[in-house]
Amino acid sequence: MAAAAPGAPQPGGERRILCVGLVCLDVISVVEAYPREDSDTRCVSQRWQRGGNASNSCTVLALLGAPCAFMGSLAPGHAADFVLADLRRYGVDVRHAVPQPGGGLPTSIVIASASRGTRTILHAGGNLPDVTARDFERVDLSQYKWIHWEARNAAEQAEMIGRVERYNRARPPAERVRISVEVEKPREELLPLMGLGHVVFVSKDVAQHLGFRSAPEALRGLRSRVQPGATLICAWAEAGADAMGPSGELVHSDAFPPETLVDTLGAGDTFNAAVIFALSAGKSLPDAINFGCRIAGKKCGIQGFDGIV
Repeated sequence: MAAAAPGAPQPGGERRILCVGLVCLDVISVVEAYPREDSDTRCVSQRWQRGGNASNSCTVLALLGAPCAFMGSLAPGHAADFVLADLRRYGVDVRHAVPQPGGGLPTSIVIASASRGTRTILHAGGNLPDVTARDFERVDLSQYKWIHWEARNAAEQAEMIGRVERYNRARPPAERVRISVEVEKPREELLPLMGLGHVVFVSKDVAQHLGFRSAPEALRGLRSRVQPGATLICAWAEAGADAMGPSGELVHSDAFPPETLVDTLGAGDTFNAAVIFALSAGKSLPDAINFGCRIAGKKCGIQGFDGIV
């Protein structure tokens, strides 16, 4: 596997956005319609694509023009070489990618229906350990204006976020690092991370798992789980997205579906990245979720991510 070489400093010392989480290999088979069980179906096309929530968000941030970096685990082998080279192809800084001595790169087999725009995912974890708080100690926080966590190994990630909070307390406001957390999987051990982010993304799956029937209902019900002053955001597919700002006001954006639904794989990661991009540039919360919905809609109209801007 190629070494994760340090990236070059950004011109003028511009601080980056760091995404911490998963990178995996997606093997995507596009079919006209989802196959019947125990059938033999010819693919319209098939491709390898780098995947993983944090990895996809880095792709979108890079395409939007934000200097960004990825932190996550890599396994030895050709698949890891492929995803690392692809991150570099988009200009993503991979200095914090952590090579692991064992395990396999997580792999997803994706069956994408061309007629319906749906995707069915079979995921194999590869027994690859996630990055740890000790790995995160090597991150120079002064290089970053925003760090985004895809909720995974909650105890380790809570330690990482604690380090950032201690750093922030010793810095003037202009030098502090904004913290965001995405809670996508409905796993109980991940829910406490909602209380650690300045900006918290909660998925429709998590909201429904907790008994909520709409994004506004979820935001009202989950407000007590986030820290005072935090922003809580929930996207709800074709219903658009809603957000609750620090003062408790609710804002909404409609969805912007494409004329033809082509590929929804990574649409949520696209929304998150576009919202982070907008908020980190000083946009208002209504403008940020509207921008997120527009970019996610564009993504659903194309295969992959190239062409969202």
